[in-house]
Amino acid sequence: MAGHGSAVASHTGNNLFLRVVAALSTLAGWCSAGMIVSAVAITCQMIIVRFVLNGSTIWQTEAVIYLVIAATLVGLPYVQRLRGHVNVDLIPLALPPRPRFFMAILTSVLSISIVSIMLFYGYDYWHFAWDRGWRSDTVWGVRLWIPYLALPVGFGLLLLQLIADLVAVLTGIDKPFGLEDT
Repeated sequence: MAGHGSAVASHTGNNLFLRVVAALSTLAGWCSAGMIVSAVAITCQMIIVRFVLNGSTIWQTEAVIYLVIAATLVGLPYVQRLRGHVNVDLIPLALPPRPRFFMAILTSVLSISIVSIMLFYGYDYWHFAWDRGWRSDTVWGVRLWIPYLALPVGFGLLLLQLIADLVAVLTGIDKPFGLEDT
């Protein structure tokens, strides 16, 4: 619903923690955008090499795949800050302010729990690739800890943004689900 305040970025007030997390999320968004632009540029270069120069490509496809996946993961906190993830706000809109507040707390705690598990296993997977010196099975042979680093970084920053959203609601700096009381 485009007319509701849910499309507005989360508020930070004068809270230093919320401002720092918002800055980190914004930086992650810029990094994510840079990765997407890089992936598009590499794709264009790959098309020129393959179809204009009739040459072969070695690293381009793999790099584009890793960049797009990393852009998705690293961009998560920025999208969360802007409240851009797909949501259904039918129930929060129908609830009075007090139950809406408790529903926001419940969904925040559940989201934090799930993302914490994802962060734990993402870090474990990244560390495993680092420790074992895994490389891709392609000609390029990229060290896999590099693209896998997007897992703990993306989920870690998303976790920080989710905690910041919860703190903002608990301290009254932001409204539950970004919706104004009616």
